[in-house]
Amino acid sequence: MTKKEIVTKISDQTDIKQIDIKKVVQMTLDLITGSLSKGETVELRNFGIFKVKSRKARLGRNPKTGQSVEIPGKKVVTFKAGRVMKEKVK
Repeated sequence: MTKKEIVTKISDQTDIKQIDIKKVVQMTLDLITGSLSKGETVELRNFGIFKVKSRKARLGRNPKTGQSVEIPGKKVVTFKAGRVMKEKVK
């Protein structure tokens, strides 16, 4: 499902203009992204938790040459589904 499909479905169910819903959806996503970029955790009850985790630097291997390659550490966003979401997805 795309952001446009989400906006369309909400608009159809609420009779609110798509442009207004698009602004709210985008603001929500911007707030989540902004919080994560500051290293904060975003918890949406019954939906899930977004967290930023740090991956350590490690040694990898180039599959073509077999040569060892240093893979630098980086930060990644993880998501853990909430209880209600897990039950509905089952």
